[in-house]
Amino acid sequence: MTTAATHVQKLLDAFRQRRPMRAGSLIVTLFGDTISQHGNRVWLGSVINALEPFGLNQRLVRTAVYRLMQDDWLCSTQVGRKSFYSFTETGLRHYQKAARRIYAPEYSSQDGDWLFVHQNNLPEKQRELLRKELHWLGFGNLFPGVMAKPGADRLSLDETLKELGLQQQVVVMRSQPDDQASAQQLKSRVYACWNLEQLEQQYRAMYDVFSPLLERLNSGDSLVPEAAFQLRTLLIHDYRRLLLKDAELPESLLPEHWVGRQVYSLVADIYRHIQQGSESYVMEALETTDGPLPTASSDYFARFGQLA
Repeated sequence: MTTAATHVQKLLDAFRQRRPMRAGSLIVTLFGDTISQHGNRVWLGSVINALEPFGLNQRLVRTAVYRLMQDDWLCSTQVGRKSFYSFTETGLRHYQKAARRIYAPEYSSQDGDWLFVHQNNLPEKQRELLRKELHWLGFGNLFPGVMAKPGADRLSLDETLKELGLQQQVVVMRSQPDDQASAQQLKSRVYACWNLEQLEQQYRAMYDVFSPLLERLNSGDSLVPEAAFQLRTLLIHDYRRLLLKDAELPESLLPEHWVGRQVYSLVADIYRHIQQGSESYVMEALETTDGPLPTASSDYFARFGQLA
């Protein structure tokens, strides 16, 4: 019988074979999922050591960190001969928006009004930047010059418009289909805009990869702290990348038996199983300016409704 530890090793082996590897994206996951919850500062040397089993050598990590600094995701502090890195305010805000979706207390399927952001009057450079930022929030290009997302919660949208200084330059509207014909046309546009068939396949692939691990954990199999950390990082990394493509559409617009709901439950259950072990590794292996990382924030324990 395949053990949980063997499953994790297979996940690491598969990750090392990915091309392109996208080291920067994995480092963003590490900072968002872990380091931001433990004081938001870490010694680069300990990051290099922790990520070595993922196939990221020192050169890859340093190059990725440099690029993240250029993109205003990370900043550094020098103490003696050691470099310590943190999310910038911009990087932290970006991840906090994603975190509302990743660690939500329940699977979100928005119904009711849609939010429409009309951006035709923006210069091309600003329009492209806004399009990129709204994509992070689950918005899609529903019509030319119009990005849309179901659900009336404007918090992340308003934060983004304020950060970009565009509150007075775009038109934001709430609406919903007025008749059956409009609803059918919206459904057709949704399938094209979000490529739901491909997203469903990707969710299914993730479920097939990680569900055997949950079976082993439910049966009492355990992981050493380092393996728990590795699993947690890969789990959130893959889930975060899928959520970028998921607009949390109403059930009426989704394929029947939408597997996204199953994947959310899978991720939450695995995370609860391994969080204590992974935290033990983090506190032992990662280092800040004053030694071990501080204990996790209260926000960390509120993830997925409640961790402990």
